[in-house]
Amino acid sequence: MFYELRIYDCLPGRLPALLRRFSDQTLAIWERHGIRQAGFFTTAIGENSNRLTYFLAWDSLAEREAKWAAFVTDPAWHRARDESERDGQIIANISSQLLTPTAFSSVK
Repeated sequence: MFYELRIYDCLPGRLPALLRRFSDQTLAIWERHGIRQAGFFTTAIGENSNRLTYFLAWDSLAEREAKWAAFVTDPAWHRARDESERDGQIIANISSQLLTPTAFSSVK
């Protein structure tokens, strides 16, 4: 088991549009592809208040590669992304890290 930490830095004022896209469309598409989220967070205090941080849970790298590839090529995802960006670009930067829990982590 490992976790993917994904951080989306939005353009100023565009975080609400990203949150709507996730809650209204992306999560349903992920569910169809078997992608499991492990938590979503916005920054209350920190360097960027236009940031969405979330975790995905994966059983293996092969699972991640197959399911993520299916998601990013899904026409429903492309429609959702394009529709959410009709008023302009939302995301300035995305970073991703694959993490494995330590032996003493409360998350396994």
